[in-house]
Amino acid sequence: MAEIGPDMSIFPTPAHLASWAKLCPRTIQSGAKSTTGPAGKGNPWLKGALGEAASAAARTDTFLGARYRRLVKRRGHAKALVAVARSILVIVWHLIDDPQARYQELGPDWHQRHLNPQRKTRDLVRQLEHLGHQVTLAPTSAA
Repeated sequence: MAEIGPDMSIFPTPAHLASWAKLCPRTIQSGAKSTTGPAGKGNPWLKGALGEAASAAARTDTFLGARYRRLVKRRGHAKALVAVARSILVIVWHLIDDPQARYQELGPDWHQRHLNPQRKTRDLVRQLEHLGHQVTLAPTSAA
């Protein structure tokens, strides 16, 4: 609260706040080549506090902890922490912007409960093909 203030009208969306805090991904583009870069400096006290909160949340059995564990496999420790810090900042924006809003923990298994079956099938087939298997899908017979 001390760093962003109680008035969220200066940040129309959570993305504006994340951009101001320099917690949004940066893309460096040159022609057809697109690479990622550092997010930037931003407010060091806000980023420090959010980094500490993200580090603590990463060790919990909550939605944010599960988010960290999903991301760290693909992106690494530092980028996963920045992503969790951004998620915390978005939650804070919603709670401050709407005084009637209440935080509801989604649980660590939220992604498993809301995963699209076609997407899961596609991901599993891709994993098997990456391991060197040829995959042919056939519908199961209704018994």
